[in-house]
Amino acid sequence: MFVHKIDEELELKLPQKHDAEALFRLTDQSRSHLKEWLPWLDFTTKEEDTKNFIAGSNKLYADNQGLNALIFFKGELAGVAGYNQLDWTNKTAKVGYWLGVGFQGHGIMTRTAQALTQYAFEELNMNRVEIRAAAGNKKSRAIPERLGYTYEGQIRQAEWLYDHYVDHVMYGMLSDEWKNR
Repeated sequence: MFVHKIDEELELKLPQKHDAEALFRLTDQSRSHLKEWLPWLDFTTKEEDTKNFIAGSNKLYADNQGLNALIFFKGELAGVAGYNQLDWTNKTAKVGYWLGVGFQGHGIMTRTAQALTQYAFEELNMNRVEIRAAAGNKKSRAIPERLGYTYEGQIRQAEWLYDHYVDHVMYGMLSDEWKNR
């Protein structure tokens, strides 16, 4: 099982079946906040959907194709972050994340994304880490910008978000850049 202690306040853990109720509750409490930028909220309407997400996350991890980890802040479930995809051929990890509505303003996601970036380079031996965010999502874009990622461009109409397309911006960090920053 994956567990990664970031610091005294933060820890990442692979989700387990017993986490379904708490994760669904956090998702449900944050629904209107998350729905502005994430397309999957209409498909997560009951605890069973969260159980399916957890099962899929565990398969993704077992198959060494990605990692969805629960973020615990001071022992409380705060969100999800990890690698949406691990591309072993090209040595690229694609980071994704979301934070519950009541957990913003504590530096949680910046520290989490920093830890995931470092883990990708030092433990997984990746050459590249990518973070994509909707062009209008300033809070999500601030994370890679704070960490010194390079803005690499905009992908037009990259994602269908309920009733419209949104552009994505892509940020990248290379292993050498991370070591020399």
